[in-house]
Amino acid sequence: MIAIEQLSTELASDSGLVRAVDALSLTIESGQTFALVGESGCGKSMTALSLLRLLPDSGRVAAGTVTLDGTELMGLPERSMRNIRGRRISIIFQEPATSLNPVMTVGQQIVEVIERHTALSGAPAKAKAVQWLERVGIPDAARRIDSYPFQMSGGQKQRVMVAIALAAEPDVVIADEPTTALDVTIQAQILDLLRALQQSQKMAMLLITHDLAVVAQMAHRVALMYAGQIVEVASAPAFFAQPRHPYAVNLLDALPDAQQRGKRLAAIAGTVPPLNQVFTGCRFADRCTDASAQCLSAPPALVAVQSDHAVRCVLYRAGQDEALATRNATSSLQALRSAQVSPSGVPLLQVQDYRVWFPIRKGLLQRTVGHVKAVDGVSFSLHSGRTLALVGESGSGKTTVGKGLLQLLRGSAEIRGSALLDGQALEGLQGEGLRQARRAVQIIFQDPFASLNPRMRVNEILEEGVASLHPEIDPRSRSARVADLLEKVGLPKAAITRYPHEFSGGQRQRLAIARALAVQPRLIVADEPTSALDVSVQAQILNLLNDLQQELGVAYLFITHNFGVVEYLAHDIAVMKNGQLVEYGSAEQVLGHAQHAYTQELLRAVPRLARPR
Repeated sequence: MIAIEQLSTELASDSGLVRAVDALSLTIESGQTFALVGESGCGKSMTALSLLRLLPDSGRVAAGTVTLDGTELMGLPERSMRNIRGRRISIIFQEPATSLNPVMTVGQQIVEVIERHTALSGAPAKAKAVQWLERVGIPDAARRIDSYPFQMSGGQKQRVMVAIALAAEPDVVIADEPTTALDVTIQAQILDLLRALQQSQKMAMLLITHDLAVVAQMAHRVALMYAGQIVEVASAPAFFAQPRHPYAVNLLDALPDAQQRGKRLAAIAGTVPPLNQVFTGCRFADRCTDASAQCLSAPPALVAVQSDHAVRCVLYRAGQDEALATRNATSSLQALRSAQVSPSGVPLLQVQDYRVWFPIRKGLLQRTVGHVKAVDGVSFSLHSGRTLALVGESGSGKTTVGKGLLQLLRGSAEIRGSALLDGQALEGLQGEGLRQARRAVQIIFQDPFASLNPRMRVNEILEEGVASLHPEIDPRSRSARVADLLEKVGLPKAAITRYPHEFSGGQRQRLAIARALAVQPRLIVADEPTSALDVSVQAQILNLLNDLQQELGVAYLFITHNFGVVEYLAHDIAVMKNGQLVEYGSAEQVLGHAQHAYTQELLRAVPRLARPR
C-alpha cells in the first residue's frame, strides 16, 4: 500500500542543518500495522509529517520517494496532494489540544473532512459525524457535536482527533501516539475500532507510539528508530521474543510493572544526540554499555540476521546471530526499597467529602439553573513518603480533584468539604498563607504545551517558581539548581536557552516535571506526568520520583491511566467514576482482589506485554 525508499528530511535551524530522518526505508502492506517506536527526538513524528508533506517552512524532503498504491507523492503538485490528505492517507496528531481549531465546534471539524472527501453534505454529513463520535466513545454524541474543544477533557479531544482522521475512511492512517491521552477502556475501544476498520477496508496503519504493550497487541511489524535511523526492524513476535539491538534490550528492561516493584528501572543514561552533526560511528555508542572502539570507527549497516529481522549493530555480521537479547540488562540492579513505607502519624493530606460543582448559567442575567457535579463527595488520605494513584476514565473528575486541592478553581466552581494539608485547611487561604501552601504543593499538568509559557526560555520557566516561592535563594544558586534538574529529567544543558516550541512532546513533559520539582515541594499532584514520555525517559522519571520520595519523603497524588506505572509506583489506589470513588485501598488489594465491577473492567482492558525472560 505504501513504500518508503531512502527518505531523508532536513530542517534548517540556528544551530545548523538538522537531519531529522536519514535514509529511512520501509514498506506497509494493505491491512497491516507497522509500528515505529523509539525515544522522543528520534524522528518518528518528522517521518509522519514528511509522508504527508506537512513539514514546517524550515523543513524539506532532501531525498527519497514515497509511493502510495502506485502513486509517487513527493512529486505531486500541492493541489493534487490536498486530495490525497484525509481521503487516501490521514493522520491522528499527537497533541489534540494544539491540533483542533479552538473556534470551530468538533462537529464542524469532522463535517469539514466528510464534505471535502465524500459525496455527503449538510444534514447527512452531520449525521455521519455523530456516528463517528459515537464510534470513538464520546457519550451523548448528538449533543457533544456542538461542543468546542475547550469544553472537552484531554482524552475526549484525542477521541475527536481519531474521528476526524477516520471520517473519510482512508487507505492509510498514520497514528502518532493515538492512545496517549486515553484511559485503558477507551484505549481498548479505539484499538478495536482501528482493527475492525483494517479488516473491513484493508486499511494500512503506521503506528507511532512509545507504548510497547500496545505495539505488542496491535503491530504486525516493528521498526525501532534512533537518531533519525532505523536500528532494528522485525516482525512483532520476533522483536519482543528476542530483541537484538542493545537499545531494544534496554527499552524493554525499562518498562514498569508489578515485577519491577521495589527495583530501579533500567533507564538508559544520556539523551538522543543532536542531529545537526555528521556521525562518524554508531549513533547509540555514547549510551551503549556494549560499545567498543569499532563502534566509533564507521557507521554500522543494517544487517539481516534472519529473513525478517535486521539490526544496525557491529555485534552482528551477515549470516551470524549473536543473540544479544539473552543478556539480562537488569541483573546488576539493586532493590530500591528495603521495606515498604507504612502509613503512620497524621496524614500530610486529608480530604473529606470533597465536592467541586460547576454552576450551569443561563439567560441574560446568567442565573444559576443547576450544577455539573464534577467531584461529588470524595474522601481519602495521603501520608508523607507514599503514593496514591487516582485512576479512572476521562471525565471522571480526577484532574478536577487535583486542581481543586491546589485552589486553582476559585471563582469558577463551588467547592465544599474539607482538604487539610498538615492539619491546615487549604480552602480560604489568602496571601502569604496561600504562598506557603504552594511551596509545599505543586502540580504537573497533563498538557505541557498549554502549561508552559511560549514566550519564556527554559531557564526563565524553571527559575520563575524558585524566585517567587524561595526568594532567599540567590540567582547563582537558582541557576545551579536548574542545571541539575535538567540533567535529572534527561535534557541536555543546551536546552536551557531554548523555547518550549523547540522541543518534542516528551521533552516538554520533562520540562513540566522539572518545573514542579524546582521548588522542592512536599506533595506533588502529578496529572498524567509520564503519558507523553517514551519508556526510557519514563524509567528515568520514575526512578527520580522514587529517589525524591526516599530522600525527602515527598508524597504523590498520581493521576494516571497507565496501570504499569500504577503497579510499579503506587502504595494505594483510588478508583473514580462519575465524580465519586468506587474503590479505595492498598495497591495489593485493588490490583489483586478488585471488588467493584468498574475496577475489574479497567484491569481487563489493560494491554499486557509478556516479557521474554
